[in-house]
Parts: sequence; C-alpha cells; structure tokens
Amino acid sequence: MLPAIFGLSGPVLTADERAFFRDADPAGYILFGRNVESRAQLRALTDDLRALHGRERTFICIDQEGGRVARMKPPVWQPYPPGERFDRLWDTAPASAIEAMRANAQALGLDLAEAGINVDCLPLLDVREPGAHDVIGDRALGAEPLRVAALGRAALDGLARAGVMGVVKHMPGHGRAMADSHKELPTVTASAEELERDLQPFRTLKDAAIGMTGHIRFTAWDAENPATQSRFVIEEIIRKSIGFAGLLLTDDLDMQALGGTVPERAAKAQAAGCDIALNCWAKMDDMVGIANLLTPMSDATAARLERALAPTTAFDAPADMARQAALADKRDALLALA
Repeated sequence: MLPAIFGLSGPVLTADERAFFRDADPAGYILFGRNVESRAQLRALTDDLRALHGRERTFICIDQEGGRVARMKPPVWQPYPPGERFDRLWDTAPASAIEAMRANAQALGLDLAEAGINVDCLPLLDVREPGAHDVIGDRALGAEPLRVAALGRAALDGLARAGVMGVVKHMPGHGRAMADSHKELPTVTASAEELERDLQPFRTLKDAAIGMTGHIRFTAWDAENPATQSRFVIEEIIRKSIGFAGLLLTDDLDMQALGGTVPERAAKAQAAGCDIALNCWAKMDDMVGIANLLTPMSDATAARLERALAPTTAFDAPADMARQAALADKRDALLALA
C-alpha cells in the first residue's frame, strides 16, 4: 500500500484515476466540494472507492468542520457552526459547551457515515492567538489550552459515536501563524517555553488515533524546515514531547508554504517521519510522481492505519439518521444559552 492520500477530480472516478488508483493502491482518499453533488452520488463514489481495493475500511476523509470550512453544503446537507460558537458558550456554561460540541459532532458525523466517509479532519487543537492570521480565526476552539482540549475531546467523542474517526490538527500548533500557509510559509519565532502553551491541547489528546501536521516553521525547534518536513519537530516534539503515537498525516502538500515539486515535498515529509502524504488536488502528474518517489508503507505506519480505522462502524440508516434531528436540536438549544 502506498503511504499517500489522494484527491479526486470530480463526482465520479475517471478512467485514468481508476487505473492509477488500482495500480498505486494508496492508503486513502480525500473529498472536496468538486466531488460532492447529492447524497446518492456521494455514496456511490465512496462505494466505488471501497470496491476498487476490496477494503471495507478504506480511509476516506473530508474537511467538514462547520462554518466556512464545509465541503458538504446546504441545501443537501445541513450547516454546522464554527468552533468559535462553542468557545463563546464556554464563557457562560462550560459543561453545556462540551455537550453541545459532542452533539454537534455526532450529528455531523452521521452525515459523513451516511455518505460512506469514515474520517473527518476535525478538531482543530490550534490555540487561538490575538493578532494572528485569520486562516484559523473562528475555526479555533478558543485561546485557552484546557478549553481547546476539552472541546476537542468532545468533538472526537461525538464523531466516534457516529462511527467516524477525527483528526487532530495542526500539529504542533497553527494558532500563532502570521501568514496563511496555503499561500506562503509562516515563521513562528516564539521561544520553546512560549510554545509549551501551544502543545498542551495535543498532549491532552495525545491518544487520538490520527493527527495532521502544520506547514509552519518554528525557529525555536528548526530554523530551516517547516514542521511537516522537520525530523526534529516530528520525532522530538510530536512523537516524544507531545507523546503522539497515532497515524500522522501531512497537511495538503499543494499548499505554497512548501518548496520544490509536490512529489519532492512528499518524499521530504516521509523522510522526516510523516506516515502519510496528503495530496488533495488530483493532478495526475503529481500523483504519479508521488507514487514513484515514496518508499513503500512501513510496518509501523500500516499498524497505525489499521488501528485508526478499526473503530469505524457500519452505518444503519434508519436508526442513525433518526437521531440526527434530535442531536441538532439539542446543540441549538445549548448554543442559545450564550
């Protein structure tokens, strides 16, 4: 199995994609708005991906956070609030904020499970920093590490109740970035002591099954390389200091924070210690290049992937979707307390 997750170009697999994916056998796939049209179409697409490899637990993920980051949109799917809404409720009623987040994540997870998606790139554990770039902004769960961790755990719990695995991101923390890593490489000059605050939510949730790196350079740890491509950050900070032992994905390798070709970016991330290279934009030349440059999946990565997907469960449409409206109503009633 190739240690990569690839995007798809449209709502159905093209003949070229089908042939390439069958041959390359990637670890999984990521879906975007261009892949989403209707409930029936999306389920047919994910069924096709599973059938392509004969793996019922194929890793199929999406960025469905709520707020401005949502690939499955109204009117087909219901909207979900951004992280900031739960942060505001915490100011009034912390226990209610946790319960609202858990209900919200379970309702959201049921949409994904119905569609055959078993991994959501949520929650963000980035501690919000005043004056930082708005690329995180209202997506954050707050500016206080323990609050971020508690709401993040509730999100993971809610998704799990729907049979979906969450991804904690962006390790080791994106909250201080003064630039958008989609467009350029942010450099954080905070001291190692100051950065301890950013690590706290990830330490609290170190037992999460899946994590994602951030494309940010931290001069206190590695003045040359962004976290995604830094052996020191991955080994000493993420694996040892945080204690994260789960499956580690890169953030999207097409983002302009990284230099070199996309296949070169993937190879450098793998050499630094990332388990899985994430390539979102379905450019065939880049995907072929990644397949040619990456070394085969290690036994350690294969074991982490298997552990990450083991809790995902089959979807029972009548029973599961009957719960969704009540979950959304519960969330809305709690959020109204703020």
